[in-house]
Amino acid sequence: MRLEELRFGTELIKRGFASMQKGGVIMDVVNAEQATIAEQAGAVAVMALERVPADIRKAGGVARMADPEKILEIMDAVSIPVMGKVRIGHFVEAQVLEALGVDMIDESEVLTPADEQFHIEKSKFTVPFVCGARDLGEAMRRIHEGAAMIRTKGEAGTGNVVEAVRHMRAIMGEIRALQGRSPQEIVDRARDLEAPAEILLETVKLGRLPVVNFSAGGIATPADAAMMMQLGADGVFVGSGIFLSENPERMARAIVEAVNHYDEPGIVAEVSKGLGDAMRGLDVHTLREDEVLQYRGR
Repeated sequence: MRLEELRFGTELIKRGFASMQKGGVIMDVVNAEQATIAEQAGAVAVMALERVPADIRKAGGVARMADPEKILEIMDAVSIPVMGKVRIGHFVEAQVLEALGVDMIDESEVLTPADEQFHIEKSKFTVPFVCGARDLGEAMRRIHEGAAMIRTKGEAGTGNVVEAVRHMRAIMGEIRALQGRSPQEIVDRARDLEAPAEILLETVKLGRLPVVNFSAGGIATPADAAMMMQLGADGVFVGSGIFLSENPERMARAIVEAVNHYDEPGIVAEVSKGLGDAMRGLDVHTLREDEVLQYRGR
């Protein structure tokens, strides 16, 4: 047996690595100092990026993959997995991140899309990918392309969890609605979703997505994180919510504890005490259509 051939690249191994993050918190960081805070707080991984989503939203312009030097600094600073974001469809940015040795790649709608028609063909890469989805159709299409983890898109950089809730309920509700249907009805539904029937059949049989499904977008407090776990998330991504709060270290530890004890309200209450102000929220209904990030990449 050649162990080096087993180490990378197969769907089983990529999905297996992604599932190792289950039950954990993945935090956006922009430098080594923030990455260290995240690791000390108990994050299972960090997402290295140029700017947190709230700052990307505020600055406007074209948002791209982070500087490779910054990603390497973050990788050197922590022992937990490091992920990196690339633009939708930008397969060369993904090749660069894979060459740097990141542990996962996020093909993210938070950055400015590079391709308005196609996502990256992720099955060609040995590194596992995570992709956003608002509903079951998007999730099925991303898994078919090779995504090893799905996350709700939410509305990044707002500190408003409402869209993450909407997307998680949509995915879980659509799966439940298909259970008990005949195989032919599920195949018909797959056609409507523009998704492969075999993946939808597997999903309905499992009663959940065949890859881990995290929640992301607008999670700003321990209670937000615990709610998403109770709604069926396998873990949470936290972006601007921590490092734009009054006390990032305490907020980071509190959110990790809330995810670990998401069905124990007493503990969530205890860790939520005295955290200071959370990230200032933004009502998604006040956003112009061109400011809404979740619509990018269907």
